[in-house]
Amino acid sequence: MSRNERYDFVIAGGGPNGVGLAAYLGKCGASVCVLEERPEAGGACENTEPVPGVRLTPHAMYMYAGPAPAFEQLELYKYGFRMDWSPQSRNLADQQARGIATTAGMAPITDKDAMGWARLAGMLGQPPFTRDLLRSIFWCPPHPPEVEVTAENVPYMQVYKQRQPDVWTEELLDMTMFDLMDEYLDTEPVKVMHAMVAWYSGAAGHWEGVAIPALGCDVTLTIYSGLSVPRGGMHGYFHSIIRCAIAHGAVIRTCCPVDEIIIQDGRATGVRLRDSATLDEKTIWASKAVISDVDVKQTFSRLVGPRHVSASFARKVQDISIKGGSIWVSHLLTREKLRCRPKFKNPVSGDDAGLGPYPCDSREIYYEHAADVDGRRGRPTMPPERLMWLSTPGDRFDPGSDAQCTIPGWHLASPYYTYVPPPEYQVGGPDALDREKEEINAYLRKAFSQTIENLDDGNLIHHWANTPYESEFRNTGLIGGTWCGTRHCDDQWGETRPIPELARYRTPIEALYLCNQTACHPGGLALMAIPYNLMHILIEDGLIEPGKWWYPSPWYIPQQGKIPAIPR
Repeated sequence: MSRNERYDFVIAGGGPNGVGLAAYLGKCGASVCVLEERPEAGGACENTEPVPGVRLTPHAMYMYAGPAPAFEQLELYKYGFRMDWSPQSRNLADQQARGIATTAGMAPITDKDAMGWARLAGMLGQPPFTRDLLRSIFWCPPHPPEVEVTAENVPYMQVYKQRQPDVWTEELLDMTMFDLMDEYLDTEPVKVMHAMVAWYSGAAGHWEGVAIPALGCDVTLTIYSGLSVPRGGMHGYFHSIIRCAIAHGAVIRTCCPVDEIIIQDGRATGVRLRDSATLDEKTIWASKAVISDVDVKQTFSRLVGPRHVSASFARKVQDISIKGGSIWVSHLLTREKLRCRPKFKNPVSGDDAGLGPYPCDSREIYYEHAADVDGRRGRPTMPPERLMWLSTPGDRFDPGSDAQCTIPGWHLASPYYTYVPPPEYQVGGPDALDREKEEINAYLRKAFSQTIENLDDGNLIHHWANTPYESEFRNTGLIGGTWCGTRHCDDQWGETRPIPELARYRTPIEALYLCNQTACHPGGLALMAIPYNLMHILIEDGLIEPGKWWYPSPWYIPQQGKIPAIPR
């Protein structure tokens, strides 16, 4: 290998954002090299097989990217992407018939609940505008710094004003999701359920100023993508992205951890690999830019180093809040299929232990859970019967073509999620909860058993769990041990995410850009949003010129003095 190995772009990190951007850049005709530390690219889009015949999805599993322009622009169907977009096509009607899980049983969803949610989600527009609403929230770059952000130019505010003007009010920019739902929905359990889905997907239902982003986090899952999963899980989805990138000429190198981003005269010019990298040549040069698909804190503390940024900037990066919860993920292998207790049985699908959020009695329990996660720095303290958790329907994968457990007589219920404090905030150190893993797993089974009648020692074969610290260690881009990463609150959203200096993916270092899911706008589970949004910025900076297949966000505002990312 030449000692002068050089590409237009070098991307540190081979997760879905880094590889997704590589596909975009490759389609523009640029030469791209992606460097991944682990033996396999994909980041949190991984599947694992702890025993032969049992396949787990340890992290995100649902397709939150339904509205993404990349499906059209990158033509992922050509590279193997397959998904039934509505395996539960009667999802909303089914859920209304089924109700919401509370400690007393299934609470009803009223017509006002259903119609209010449909109105907020754009389903009642003529025509419906749900896709446009979600694209305006997530798949749109933040405005340039010279533009004053007002109620008139926030993208989702424009959508409501044009398509659902009775919802539009300047107060939307100050509301919590609970405030919003109190105006349009009816019953408390329904409001708690939606707030919890939003919190576990990104922006939380109790944070001020992000009512519509929180709504969008929920809608991308519960409506637009129909609770769908790709064929082969999220790892199957990633396979289509990496095939697309390679087809357009991108070079993907695994077992190649980046040790340093090389800065020369204030400009990023390449990367230096660790000595343990399997590539002989340890320096890879970038003619146009280096892009970090590593979380923002590691990018500047480890890869760039303090000598290349001001002390005040380094302090701002270290002070970025990652409070908001990290997800403890459980996977239950049993001899009998798990069964709901009689008062929780699903009238639509029968015995299905995938209840969704529980318990949704009132926001009192919700706020108690939030206080446990955000305010206390240790293991959960709530009684098991009041602990909030979220499970997924057991029939989400096709049992014939995509079964997650193929061992006769064994059954897999996976995953079950519950929030705990991020490792960085643990009073006993980042691995404190890991030292109590078996005790916490037993506590969680008691919590799950509030709705499940046969989760006992005689039925349980194995309880696997990935703790937030394990998620963070195994997937170095998952800052805080979760896909949510930095807080999705009003001071870390949009033009301020994660801090104003980094909000449009540029950094104080020339030719160094950010492309990491847990820190960049929008974060959370809006997959393929960051590569699409970053494309606008790279076009503005004159680094790429896409073909006719490219189209920008209709709410995009070009930066003064830059090249507009609008086809000429």
